[in-house]
Amino acid sequence: MSTIGVAASCSCLRPGVWLLKPGVQKMSCLGLHTAARCAAKDCYEVLVLGGGTGGITMSARMKRKVGAGNVAVVEPSKTHYYQPLWTLVGAGAKQLATSARPTESVMPQGVDWIKSRVTGLDPDENCVWLENDKKISYKYLIIALGISLHYEKIKGLPEGFHHPKIGSNYSVHTVEKTWRALQDFKEGNAIFTFPNTPVKCAGAPQKIMYLSEAYWRKTGKRSKANIMFNTSLGVIFGVKKYADALLEIIKERNIAVNYRRNLVEVRADKQEAVFENLDKPGVTEVHQYEMLHVTPPMGPPDVLINSPVSDEIGWVDVDTETLQHKKYPNVFGIGDCTNLPTSKTAAAIAAQSGVLDKTISMVMKNQLPTKKYDGYTSCPLVTGYNKVILAEFDYKAQPLETFPIDQSKERVTMYHMKADMMPLLYWNALLKD
Repeated sequence: MSTIGVAASCSCLRPGVWLLKPGVQKMSCLGLHTAARCAAKDCYEVLVLGGGTGGITMSARMKRKVGAGNVAVVEPSKTHYYQPLWTLVGAGAKQLATSARPTESVMPQGVDWIKSRVTGLDPDENCVWLENDKKISYKYLIIALGISLHYEKIKGLPEGFHHPKIGSNYSVHTVEKTWRALQDFKEGNAIFTFPNTPVKCAGAPQKIMYLSEAYWRKTGKRSKANIMFNTSLGVIFGVKKYADALLEIIKERNIAVNYRRNLVEVRADKQEAVFENLDKPGVTEVHQYEMLHVTPPMGPPDVLINSPVSDEIGWVDVDTETLQHKKYPNVFGIGDCTNLPTSKTAAAIAAQSGVLDKTISMVMKNQLPTKKYDGYTSCPLVTGYNKVILAEFDYKAQPLETFPIDQSKERVTMYHMKADMMPLLYWNALLKD
């Protein structure tokens, strides 16, 4: 959206309130800020974009820091989902309804919920634009807009989901179709995909594969299933310790892995999936399927593409240790929408939120941020209906484990932590942080 005609200053801001990081150019409008009072609903001390995990967590923290009336969250969705549960929903182990709560119920009390969509960001003028050309100004901005799914980049989707035998655990609209396809399986190829883009929860595409294999063993159909994992990657998992453990499981369960294969087309009426061989551009392979689980291509939200706050791809461009924007010192990012080089998970957001809270506190005091994020992330790799390998690692893809045990082993205790404990902690602790 064009910002021509935007006022030269944000009347709600006071001069000299931000710490300029070394090497960062002084903001063009910094000296223009005044102490004039904000008009109601038009300006906030802290504005949070996004009401997902990162947005709600940070708004709760900011409420304690500056007061509820000085914080607003921009989020159009009426329902908030705990998406890590969808792996188990797609396998019939949990009900979809248990992953959902009204957004109103998770919004920190007293914080303003702006039920709208962000259409533009103007960090030089300390404001954002919403639908209906409404402008909201801020003193500090936290961007937590998540990641966008792009089923439409696969020829034949999303319309192909109207056919049976195909599902996807990544969307509220298709996760239950995974469970139906799993139950309806008779005989043939069961194909699970991983796209040629960054994804959230990079372990999820293969978690549903292990659960499906376990389900067919339980129901006597395993001998009729040729299970295939077609991944665009060249490895099964990015951390060697856990990759080695997964490869043993794959071998034991007779699962075929085809590396460097990217799903480019689904012919749902014929139950055919077309894959490009990424090592031979333009060369494709067609596979018949009896079940197909699609992990869609993903990318930054449209509003961030070509935005001043984003890198050349569209991810929010933040410091890897402090989560402060590299150019705009009063702008911060958290979670899936950032270019942090770590796996995009809820556990990563939980770790990032503590660091970001400290960073903002220091910036508000005109001091250098000192607390550093090490890239911690976690992926509970569900390998059966009562088994999990708990992968935890850092920026360097080195294990960063919590428990004094070998977490590369399948464990029942870790499954119950994933299935039962983590949802409770999410709703009752993380979002209220």
